[in-house]
Amino acid sequence: MSSSIPTILALDFDGVICDGILEYFQTTKRTYCKIWDLDNIESLDQFAELFYPLRPVIETGWEMPVLLRALVLGISSQEISQNWPRVAAKIVTTEKLDPKFLSYELDATRDQWIESNLDEWLALHRFYPGVVENLDKILHSPTQLYIISTKEGRFIQQLFQEKGVKIPNNTLFGKETKQPKYEIIRTILKKHSETSSHLWFVEDLLKTLQKVKQQPDLAETGLFLADWGYNTQQTRESIAGDPSINLLTLAQFTQPFSNWR
Repeated sequence: MSSSIPTILALDFDGVICDGILEYFQTTKRTYCKIWDLDNIESLDQFAELFYPLRPVIETGWEMPVLLRALVLGISSQEISQNWPRVAAKIVTTEKLDPKFLSYELDATRDQWIESNLDEWLALHRFYPGVVENLDKILHSPTQLYIISTKEGRFIQQLFQEKGVKIPNNTLFGKETKQPKYEIIRTILKKHSETSSHLWFVEDLLKTLQKVKQQPDLAETGLFLADWGYNTQQTRESIAGDPSINLLTLAQFTQPFSNWR
């Protein structure tokens, strides 16, 4: 069983600290125009308000252009939210798409945008209410803070710097680390000579938490699913009977650790 107050707190970035939904759509829109050879990028703006609430169905980046394609094809939000794996598979098969190619195009589009106008790209990220203030409290507490993300560390640092948050580089594990999050957690525990019961991990992707839970040596890690992040109501309800994963609200997150459970 995990400790009542963590010695180490590990946080995901996108969907826990920062909301990048505006950037997701804009990058997806640009990628879509490349894949489906569309000249009028503004014509896709009409799908933004449908795309935003459906973002939680996405598990891997390459699915984002496929999600936009589904909306362009007129597939209903209800069908997408209830049967996304089947919907995505059908589009990929019917249109002879290669997920690896989609992933490459998405990353290349984002990289080109960052290179050409970094400030514009950064401006599309918003920190969740109260999170910056809470991070500052944690950074000045006995609990050691770590960031574990699939976003590149240099961009996370730039976003933090804009808010005046000082995160030491050796406590930030970004995309460049190229390791599963459970392996990074092992590295952190080894560095501090701690057992998993003293580390709490907050993530908005349930599968990532479940992978940590499946590691015998990490079984006592305090696992928290951020309900304000990119997950669905169905996903949140699915952990109701699982005592090893706690559902955490944003209100709880900005309160003392004693209120997290």
